[in-house]
Amino acid sequence: MEQISAKAAQQLGQKLPFVLYKKPNSNTITGLFQQNDSLFEASDFTEKGFVFASFNGSKTLLIPENQSEIINVDFQKREIIVSPKEDTVSNELAKNNFEFLVAKGIQAIENNQFKKVVLSRKESIDLANFDLINAFENLAQLYPTTFVYCLYHPKIGTWLGATPEQLLKAKGQEFQTIALAGTQKDAGSNEVVWPKKEQEEQQFVTDYIVEKLKNVASEVLVSKPYSLKAGSIWHIKTDISGSLNSSTSLREVALLLHPTPAVCGFPKDKAKAFILQNENYDRTFYTGFLGELNKGDQTDLFVNLRCMEICDSKANLFMGCGITKDSVPEKEWEESCNKSVTMKRVLK
Repeated sequence: MEQISAKAAQQLGQKLPFVLYKKPNSNTITGLFQQNDSLFEASDFTEKGFVFASFNGSKTLLIPENQSEIINVDFQKREIIVSPKEDTVSNELAKNNFEFLVAKGIQAIENNQFKKVVLSRKESIDLANFDLINAFENLAQLYPTTFVYCLYHPKIGTWLGATPEQLLKAKGQEFQTIALAGTQKDAGSNEVVWPKKEQEEQQFVTDYIVEKLKNVASEVLVSKPYSLKAGSIWHIKTDISGSLNSSTSLREVALLLHPTPAVCGFPKDKAKAFILQNENYDRTFYTGFLGELNKGDQTDLFVNLRCMEICDSKANLFMGCGITKDSVPEKEWEESCNKSVTMKRVLK
């Protein structure tokens, strides 16, 4: 880790782009260190490198393989002790604003504008003596089953995250994706009972993805839903796989899936319009997607959840909740607070 940490620190000092990442359950940390500060974009997804795309589709940053030094190091699992950064004062204004937003979303559902919408909020935390590389390593230790990354580009900014959600894995015409929804705080038991609201939310996500994929795939296989633990949070997960039609491009299927109902809503276009009109902040790369593009013969993309943006001496955290007709605004606020713990654990 020392080699890759030193190289990342050097890139930061020279204001050169880089990304460090560890895939779920992997024993390898990979670093791509771009040799110039140019801003590259993935245009047709035939490029090779690391892609970092925004929620609204306006930016698709690429750190290209052929412009970068690539370093792989072994990931050494070790025990770490972190002190959660707790809020000493409940932010009543933020709570009221978010609950008002959720209530507005529920009303839109009752008015038949859409069946589900994912509404989010941004929370800013002051930082003192923050170490990006150390925070990345702590995330990798704390959340080994997630996709953990830190990315820096002088023309984009600095991002850090540990996401449990895969957008797309593709090798040749074979693909894998998941439907992920429902949230429940870990209570110390492996037996998780899911209320009707969360089960329905998960089914919305699964049905939408399967229906979309039927248009571009000759075969779609769907697992039974099961519980997945990501840090201190449980979700409901369904595995989806199959074979793409020979005429389907990688870019086409990625943009077909993104943004999924798990981060946007259903139907997608109406839910997205509501989000852009009512959230009152720009998600930028939160709920976008990121990952390996054509590494060898495989692409491995993830949804940018459980993440934060580092701006000067502040960390901007992002938390979203799936809203259905059965949602309760106060409970959605509590869920968003539970989700914030993932990133707060590495803020010192």
